[in-house]
Amino acid sequence: MIKKTLTALAIALTIGTQTFAQANGDKPKMVVGIIVDQMRPEYLYKYQHQYSEDGFNRLMTDGFNNTNTHFNYIPTYTGPGHTSVYTGSTPAIHGIIGNTWFNKSLNRFFYCAEDTTHNTVGNDTKNGQISPKNMLVTTIGDELRMSNNYQSKVVGISLKDRGAALPAGHTANAAYWFDFSDGKFISSDYYMDTLPDWMQSFNSKRLADQYMDQTWELSLEASAYDITGEDDNPMEHIFDGRHTATFPYNLKEIRKDNGDVGMLNLTPYGNTILVDLAMATIDGEQLGQGEFTDMLALSFSTPDAIGHNFGPQAVELHDMYLKLDQEIARLLSYLDEKVGEGEYLVFLTSDHGAANAPKHAMERKLPAGFIPEKELGDSINIFLQTKLGDGSWVKSYSNQQVFLDREAIMETGEDLAKVQRIVADHILNYDNFAATYTAYDLQNGDYGAEGLRGHLIRGYHQKRSGDVAAVYDPGYIGKISYATTHSSGYNYDTHAPLLWYGWNIEAGKSSKYETITSIAPTISQLLQISLPSGATGTPIKEVVGF
Repeated sequence: MIKKTLTALAIALTIGTQTFAQANGDKPKMVVGIIVDQMRPEYLYKYQHQYSEDGFNRLMTDGFNNTNTHFNYIPTYTGPGHTSVYTGSTPAIHGIIGNTWFNKSLNRFFYCAEDTTHNTVGNDTKNGQISPKNMLVTTIGDELRMSNNYQSKVVGISLKDRGAALPAGHTANAAYWFDFSDGKFISSDYYMDTLPDWMQSFNSKRLADQYMDQTWELSLEASAYDITGEDDNPMEHIFDGRHTATFPYNLKEIRKDNGDVGMLNLTPYGNTILVDLAMATIDGEQLGQGEFTDMLALSFSTPDAIGHNFGPQAVELHDMYLKLDQEIARLLSYLDEKVGEGEYLVFLTSDHGAANAPKHAMERKLPAGFIPEKELGDSINIFLQTKLGDGSWVKSYSNQQVFLDREAIMETGEDLAKVQRIVADHILNYDNFAATYTAYDLQNGDYGAEGLRGHLIRGYHQKRSGDVAAVYDPGYIGKISYATTHSSGYNYDTHAPLLWYGWNIEAGKSSKYETITSIAPTISQLLQISLPSGATGTPIKEVVGF
């Protein structure tokens, strides 16, 4: 009798364990996706000896490092980058071809996350007219929620609206972003009717105001930054009210002349407040506490703002990364406490890199320079007038693409493909253009093609992209008033860090070439869910374990 009872108990325990395993799927309690906007992989190594053991070094030492990961399309911007990471596809498929692009049907420029059918939640501005509807495919979060009848929670947070809404996906529970006009985090009624109580409480602390009343001091002695360069650099952004771009920065003194709380993104405290929000979100939404895996997608926007305005060789950027390391450590420590060490899965990557500041490069006799993009459209139009007669034949030159007035050209009886070819050949007469491709070239190209042509094909969406795509020489960017930018298919823009850490991740490193589109399929394999609908990447074998 006792033997039968023990046997029955063992069977019951086994059935119970199997039931839990089936529900939980032997999966992490939580996935944390981290995008560090504009992060070049070199920043992991250049400053490594000055990082703590608990931030980036913890991820690199105890996690898996894919050191040769690249974006495989053009253009490399924030909107496409975030979308490609979370969908496993490229702009040719997911449709986010830039941060903004010329919308041919609306005949105006169009923002990647704009949605005027929805309104702001959290204040009375129009800064919440945002949704992911312009993204044509599903994300990891969408597939995760569909896998268990929407019981997983998925939330996106960032200072940038596109950095929150696009990664979070179509079915997200919420996405929150910073309103630079009032210093609060807001959302859209795409997700909710009112901000949850915990978010209202978070906003009531006015943390942005507190941080902007501080002084940005160097983390280390000035001599520790000699691997970066001189603090006083002529290509750097100088805040109004200052004569030089040098430390220290008394933010309280200059905030009123520089956008007030809106300049938070140009200080390390933009990273600090995002980690504050991440912790509040984990607690407020009880992420990682339920039966099913939850996901938090967070994007650090400040590295991009500081990178643009000060450049990769700036002391400001160097110090910001030292402070970001402390914030990564703070976030990991909080996850250990709230979710449990080894119970959560982290991946960290970027949405694009950045060119060396052209002024800096030119001073050192390196190939670099500026392209007068604003004048190009007019110049091409004047050329076309010699071929087609008077008229406005060019609607836009943007994102290194020419958008022609197709209807007007077809009314002349000219063959559109022929005109596209004439324009493409003409552009090559300009200095510092490496190559041009027509829409016909890209529409009929091989999606798997290598080199810059393949990058353009994977970034070209037939309904949304232009008539001619141009490629600048390496090191050349559109003329700007700040230090540097990004958009190309060259290594400095495509090479991204990719770190994996936590649940079921073994420490290691690989220099095998991987594409950024491999992230979503890898997560899908680990979570045993369907791949996002447009995914083209393949799982990373060293990470999934088979």
